[in-house]
Amino acid sequence: MFSVIATALGVATVAITLVSGPSTTAASGTAGGTLVDAQIVEVYVFLLAAFTGYQIITKVPPLLHTPLMAATNAISAISLVASLVIAGAERPFYINVMGAVAVAAATINVVGGFVITDRMLKMFRKTEAPK
Repeated sequence: MFSVIATALGVATVAITLVSGPSTTAASGTAGGTLVDAQIVEVYVFLLAAFTGYQIITKVPPLLHTPLMAATNAISAISLVASLVIAGAERPFYINVMGAVAVAAATINVVGGFVITDRMLKMFRKTEAPK
């Protein structure tokens, strides 16, 4: 579930930036849409990503969990790069805060995902019997 949240935060941050435009300030809410429109898009993208992620992950058979974890880590790395770009750009304060939260969530997710994937791969290694 943390993977879905981290990815959705990254996607929502990018979506709100695209809707509101680079010259939009939190006070004016102009240039490409109102602030309310941008928030509605953000909530919609977040809910859509959370629902889609949950539906996909619950349908995967147990045999494919390790490759799924590797793919999830790759997607999280992409959202980490996107959130770094958004957090580092000169945007309104609330977008930078969302970007910073997305960076933190994606970083935790990527590191934790690689740790769990490594543990899963260790389960499949053959151990030699002592002589």
